[in-house]
Amino acid sequence: MPIAALYVRKDSVYKDLGCDCWDADRDARLYPGPMPVVAHPPCRAWGRLRQFSKPRPDEKELAIKAVRQVREWGGALEHPATSSLWKEMPLPMPGEIDMWGGFTICVDQFWWGHKAQKRTFLYICGIRPTEVPAHPIRFDAIEYVVCASRNHRVKYGNMTKKYITKRERESTPLDFAKWLIQVAQLCHKQKVA
Repeated sequence: MPIAALYVRKDSVYKDLGCDCWDADRDARLYPGPMPVVAHPPCRAWGRLRQFSKPRPDEKELAIKAVRQVREWGGALEHPATSSLWKEMPLPMPGEIDMWGGFTICVDQFWWGHKAQKRTFLYICGIRPTEVPAHPIRFDAIEYVVCASRNHRVKYGNMTKKYITKRERESTPLDFAKWLIQVAQLCHKQKVA
């Protein structure tokens, strides 16, 4: 089953995976359905460093719209585990289920090949938590860090780690995108209350 990838980068990996992609030019707010979605709304207005960000005036609203789209069409929304979106909406924390049957799981994009540790919340509607496909877990050493620093190396505890570029920070690892597509393909259209 095809899925729609919403709020993706212009150079998104989803474009090579046969998804109906909605980037800034296509305006994901206008997505009419009916396919389930994988939503990657901008997070800088919601993340732990939001006080230093300079989002567009309408950017914060994109994540709120993405939550509604996931509830309506089924699928998954991806955001940092530190996102304030969960508190503001409010979205269920891991282990909870909301009135739309939506639930949250916490994963790390490093497990799918991201260079740095990138803990991520996924808000999923349209399947039960027991139906989430299996996913990898990695415990090997992480050499890179997500950091706003312009330095090439960052002191991180006792270790020095290299930072990743803005593009690497924003890009979705190919295997993670494939797994999110699997999740969305299992999801069913929801009735929004």
